[in-house]
Amino acid sequence: MAEKVLETSVRQENTTAVIELKGEIDKFSESALNRAYAEATAAKPSNVLLNFKSVEYINSTGIALIVSLMAQARKSGVKFIAAGLSDHYMEIFKITRLSDFMTIYPDEASALNSK
Repeated sequence: MAEKVLETSVRQENTTAVIELKGEIDKFSESALNRAYAEATAAKPSNVLLNFKSVEYINSTGIALIVSLMAQARKSGVKFIAAGLSDHYMEIFKITRLSDFMTIYPDEASALNSK
């Protein structure tokens, strides 16, 4: 069984770098996530927004990767934002308390209009 590759794309929306995620976030996603985060933060944005709208699956390794990115953002003074989580993953973010350390919006438009 071939692993599903995480696809990422990065764009700037004013002071926010948006990272679009598509596919699965698991042990095979580390290099794609790190590359996207490096690209997103190269322009020194105030915020990094992870858009989970097209994410199909996140396992515990994927959660750990997200925590790692969040720690990098915090260390460099960048606000970490999430949007587009399914109800299931929103519940997981609450249970794991990830929601205590990032602002979560129902969708990208809400996140970008919140400032």
